[in-house]
Amino acid sequence: MTVTDDLAVSGRAPEEPGRGKRRRAAAAVGAVALGLVALTACDKPTPLATVTVGSTTVTSEAACYDDGNSLGNEKVASCLKESAGETVKASMEDKLRFGVDPKIADEGWTIFINGQPAEQEPNKKTYRTIPASAFFAGGQGGAAAKTQVSIVEVSTGKALGVWNFTVERES
Repeated sequence: MTVTDDLAVSGRAPEEPGRGKRRRAAAAVGAVALGLVALTACDKPTPLATVTVGSTTVTSEAACYDDGNSLGNEKVASCLKESAGETVKASMEDKLRFGVDPKIADEGWTIFINGQPAEQEPNKKTYRTIPASAFFAGGQGGAAAKTQVSIVEVSTGKALGVWNFTVERES
C-alpha cells in the first residue's frame, strides 16, 4: 500500500512512528494537570444542616464557616443578616424538624429567629422538633408571613458556623 492508498483508506496522512504515543502522553499529562488545578480551586464542603416539614426537606451548607474556628461577633452578626438561600413552607399546625451534621452536634448548636437567639443553652443532639407556630409569633400586625431561622454552631460561647433558612407560613 502506498501513501496515497493509505490516505484514501483512512482519510488522513499517515503518522510518523511514535507520534501517536507522544500525543496520548501529552493528553494524559494535560488531564492530570487540569485535575490538580481543579482540586486546588475547590473548598472543603461545610457540614450540612436540614429543615424538614412533612415530606419536604431543604438542606444547606453554612452561610459562614471557618472549619471549626471562631467567627467573631461582627462576622456572626453579618452572617445572621444574610438572606436565607433555602425556603420551606409550613402551616401553624406543622412541626419543623431540624437536623445537623454530627460535627455540629458535637460542639453544640442553637436556633436564632430573625437574628435573635431563641434559646439559652446549646443543644448537642443531631435532631430536634419544634412546632412551626413558634416561628410565626405575631406582633401588632398578627403572625409573620416569613421568618428567617438560623442554626448557629457554638462552642464555649463562641460561634463557629451559621446556617440560614427561611420558613414561610402557608395559609
